[in-house]
Amino acid sequence: MTALHPTGVFSAALTPLTEDLSPDLPVFVDHAKRLIAQGCDGVALLGTTGEANSFSADERKAILEAAVQGGVEPARLLPGTGVVAVPETVGLTKHALSLGVNTVVMLPPFYYKAPSEEGVIAAYSEIVERIGSPDLRVILYHIPQMSAVPITPGIIEALLRRYPHTFTGIKDSAGDLANMTMLVDRFPGFAVLAGADPLLLPLMRKGGAGCITATSNLVAADLKFIFRHFNDPARAAEVDAAQARVVATRTLASRFAQMASLKALLAQETGHAGWTRLRPPLLPLTAEESAQLLAS
Repeated sequence: MTALHPTGVFSAALTPLTEDLSPDLPVFVDHAKRLIAQGCDGVALLGTTGEANSFSADERKAILEAAVQGGVEPARLLPGTGVVAVPETVGLTKHALSLGVNTVVMLPPFYYKAPSEEGVIAAYSEIVERIGSPDLRVILYHIPQMSAVPITPGIIEALLRRYPHTFTGIKDSAGDLANMTMLVDRFPGFAVLAGADPLLLPLMRKGGAGCITATSNLVAADLKFIFRHFNDPARAAEVDAAQARVVATRTLASRFAQMASLKALLAQETGHAGWTRLRPPLLPLTAEESAQLLAS
């Protein structure tokens, strides 16, 4: 990852929970280190896959502190800091900066549906101005199917004009390759990162910067191989094989509720049963669903 524009494979990391449904900090730190060892360029913690919106601000801070204190290089961490209230987003982002974590993934305020482009631009601008740090780097988070607040080209254009060194990229989790390709063409140098694992390969071939994805919790090595060799004719068969494994794992993880499925599969892979826990309103797979998933 460069100082300005993030490139590579970043895992949208799952968050393990203890029996009382608190974040399991030691297990999370081990998982983050494992992801990096498997080839991830960094760990995008506290996103949708990480159940971020189920945690308090204090819990979110504790998870990030544990990662840094546990030896994960701050430059490899991309925490989600965007919440509904501007002052809370500012507080979480300032906390990240205080730990040496300069790049964050930031949702727009998402409770009020269909705000104007001007309103979204005003919210991001207010956040940047209140933080007032030249070190801050923001990856915009486009996930309209969850937030109902799309990050449009007009928003990106305005923010890049106002803060050209702050807004460094976008995680596009809408699953629309045409939109990602349009962003690559319209904003040269702006890092467009796929939010869906199967789209890493076609996006890289269109000039994309990489991915921040959920199935990387299970197939980080394959995603990194695709990132490194997507344009190498001599490795085309290996790239296709890696892509097939990524697609198969993503499809498997989407058979039932995705986060619960990913956690069940990770529990099977690591032997740590605690991975199966989720914080309500999300629930683990039923015994029947788990048996079907793990037998696949």
